[in-house]
Amino acid sequence: MANERLRGAIVESGLKLEQVAARIGVSPKTVDRWISEPNRKPYRRFQYAVASMLQREVSYLWPDERTSEEVTASSDSEVMKLYPHRSVVPPDTWAKLYADATTHFDVLVYSGFWLTEDARFHRLVREKSAAGVPVRFMLGDPDSAAVAIRGGDEGIGTAMAGKIRNALMNYAPLFRLPSVEFRLHDTTLYNSIYRADNQLLANGHVYGVGAYMAPVLHLQRIPGGELFDTYTESVERVWETARRITSPTDLKGATA
Repeated sequence: MANERLRGAIVESGLKLEQVAARIGVSPKTVDRWISEPNRKPYRRFQYAVASMLQREVSYLWPDERTSEEVTASSDSEVMKLYPHRSVVPPDTWAKLYADATTHFDVLVYSGFWLTEDARFHRLVREKSAAGVPVRFMLGDPDSAAVAIRGGDEGIGTAMAGKIRNALMNYAPLFRLPSVEFRLHDTTLYNSIYRADNQLLANGHVYGVGAYMAPVLHLQRIPGGELFDTYTESVERVWETARRITSPTDLKGATA
């Protein structure tokens, strides 16, 4: 049975399928399938985009989806702690986060230089590598436009690129470890994300403020919640487009 609610909402909005598709970044054929094929539903992020565009609840357009109140109630439980600044996060929080990692150990940053000087963190990486846990580092490409812009945003200019190069040198011993992989990205990051299995710390990026003074959100994955997955999906997208490097000086790397 076709999704007549979605079809009707699009008609009432006065938009054509091509316009809906263009606004959310998919093909008109994809939108048509969302309407005509009963088992075809958009990814959650597209559901929200369409619902916002058409000024309808997601649960109205796709009745088997939860209401916004239900989603909000679940997501409230995902928030473990909100810190006003990274500088006030207890130092052992990062070590505790990664100590329990068994399936995911991800670091998505521009430089994350402060972490490279933490001996406990280096020890954890070695322990997890020995246990076969995949450890993924994603640092900013020091030659990219995104890094240059972020350096300007923080008021440190080219020092941002220098911090990345220094961070890579500090990580030099880790490049030789099994299950540890480094990649460089040229993404515009709105958060640095530190993920271990079903918990993560998201350090916001604020214009004109160094990351150490920006808020940190501590999240846990809860069935039915969506905050955690929103952040981890962005980690995966960066990982897929970043390029692998095999040494601290291999800045050209290889296409991932």
